[in-house]
Amino acid sequence: MSVSLWVWAATVAGLAVIVAIDIWHARRPHHVGFREATTWSVIYIALAVLFGIGVMIFGGAEPGTEFFAGWLIEKSLSVDNLFVFAVILGTFGVPDKHQQKVLLIGILGALVMRAIFIAVGAAAIQRFAVTFVVFGAFLIYTAIKLVRSHGEQPDVGNSRAVKMLRRLIPVTEDYPDDSALTVKRDGKRLATPLLVVVVTILSVDLVFALDSIPAVFGVTESAYIVFTANAFALLGLRALYFLLIGLLDRLVHLHYGLAFVLAFIGVKLILHYAHTVWPSVPDIPTALSLAVVIVTLAITTFTSLRATRKANDNEVTADRG
Repeated sequence: MSVSLWVWAATVAGLAVIVAIDIWHARRPHHVGFREATTWSVIYIALAVLFGIGVMIFGGAEPGTEFFAGWLIEKSLSVDNLFVFAVILGTFGVPDKHQQKVLLIGILGALVMRAIFIAVGAAAIQRFAVTFVVFGAFLIYTAIKLVRSHGEQPDVGNSRAVKMLRRLIPVTEDYPDDSALTVKRDGKRLATPLLVVVVTILSVDLVFALDSIPAVFGVTESAYIVFTANAFALLGLRALYFLLIGLLDRLVHLHYGLAFVLAFIGVKLILHYAHTVWPSVPDIPTALSLAVVIVTLAITTFTSLRATRKANDNEVTADRG
């Protein structure tokens, strides 16, 4: 999909307006309730759907399908990332009123990092077709690692990024009332625990980007589609966190679904490269990829909720007995 410079400029400007509204909304520390989280989640999903329809109208059915497939992949991977965010916020004991600012900064940082990775990935694909094989193999490896490492709690408090920050600047013991990342005391600039949390989330975002960017390149070679799919998936992540925080523990099979999706996209990338060399090798269409993602997420969500409900029922029965 060829995109002109003015379309890029208009898209970035539109996303900048959305980001500005998000920053304005999160300017005051406060508890994010279910109603607020639901409202913003619906808004972001509606914006993504409207954008995808616009791509279909002005770009064609294939680019539109690529956007929705990429957006769903990024959205599903983002839900898995929320587990780690919950661990980070819990490990550092971040007060409820400060959580949305921390998540917002982390998400904006992730968007910048992914934009850089997208530019590098698109350039690599254009110059070296074998990049598809590298991305595909990495996704298959990530899928295997995701299943094997499930249930392990990351040691976020002792990460290299946190240790480096503590060596560079002293950290206060208490959280500020105004969500400040640094404070000045006795003429010295000190970091607050919020800055430590932000650095931790950004370091985790870097790892997440290494997984998600190859995955979305598996459904489209358009840097524009890859960027916008990532942007719309990330910008709604803060609201989605507060909406799903109570449901995260119930999605016990989600990692299996995500592993399958990553492995499927990995195989798709390798087959795509083989198809360019040997035309007789089948090339998996984007519409099929979209269908696989939707069905996989639906099945794993259903089985997760059913398994947790059954476990809860067994616990109630055992308690009564």
